[in-house]
Amino acid sequence: MRMWQLRAGAHSLDDLAMVEQDKPSPGPGQVLIRVHACSLNYRDQMIVQGQYFGGSIDRDITPLSDGAGIVEAVGPGVFGTKPGDRVAGTFFQNWRAGPPVPNPGVALGAVPAPGMLSEYVVLPEYGIVPIAESLSFEEAATLPCAGVTAWNALMEGPRAVGPGRSVLLLGTGGVSLLALSIAKAAGARVIATSSSDEKLARIRALGVDATINYRTTPNWGAAAAELAGGGVDHVVEVGGAGTLQQSMAAVGFGGEVALIGVLTREGETGPHALMFKGASLRGIFVGSAAMAIALNRAIDVTGIKPVIGRVFDFDAARQAYEYQASADLFGKVVIRVN
Repeated sequence: MRMWQLRAGAHSLDDLAMVEQDKPSPGPGQVLIRVHACSLNYRDQMIVQGQYFGGSIDRDITPLSDGAGIVEAVGPGVFGTKPGDRVAGTFFQNWRAGPPVPNPGVALGAVPAPGMLSEYVVLPEYGIVPIAESLSFEEAATLPCAGVTAWNALMEGPRAVGPGRSVLLLGTGGVSLLALSIAKAAGARVIATSSSDEKLARIRALGVDATINYRTTPNWGAAAAELAGGGVDHVVEVGGAGTLQQSMAAVGFGGEVALIGVLTREGETGPHALMFKGASLRGIFVGSAAMAIALNRAIDVTGIKPVIGRVFDFDAARQAYEYQASADLFGKVVIRVN
């Protein structure tokens, strides 16, 4: 089988190469998945650059946490999954349900876990979930990290998004556009930011109610608060330290900033702006298998369709990474495997 491998000590895409290996067989409690599609997340760029948690990788790995395919074979002791089932891997292999846990298990696509950028992958049965019946493999592959993250941010907090609630999205990347779909399906009013008027026009066509160009409106947090009638109920904060103060300015009384992002590393992060509004800051690190299942059920009920910016062939994985890191990025980047 063919698979992409990132070499130990990797610091650039020069360290990413396709290799040939024997097709694996599932052991006890495991399933063999024929992968049909994968998707990229910002985390994957950090791993390639040696900037992910722990620094550069200390061994060769197959990258990417997100992938979907068909179960081809099952090992002894597998009873809830059968060949032919359409499944996706879960980001954290051991976080099945409930609130965040101190040991969620290995995360796919990083040491020491397997990755999905391969024609076949073996995972434990407890590390997969059924994909939504209404989605293609390409669409389903966008969800394990970014989709579950967006679901966690909007639906798993103290108060879930619903009619009459407002949501602020930062940018037009994968998490933000998946959050847009979830928020609109729940009946919320959505405000979005970008530095590109062209992208703002595209996102308005997807259902965003109001937009802000943060280059021409430096105090975009206050502008978002005004558009929301005094403050936003839910802020999906994907920017990190450099945008957090603006997000805290945007959030309203009793609202929540769901802190996801690491795109920017420098900036004021003191939470004092939340105190006078009784607002909260909740850390989001993807989510559980139960959240993935809930998301897929909601997708089948509401007809949500993930926004895919571009689809690349398996041989063009490097170009997929390059596009995802470019200013042209809009939505999710998918690699078609089979």
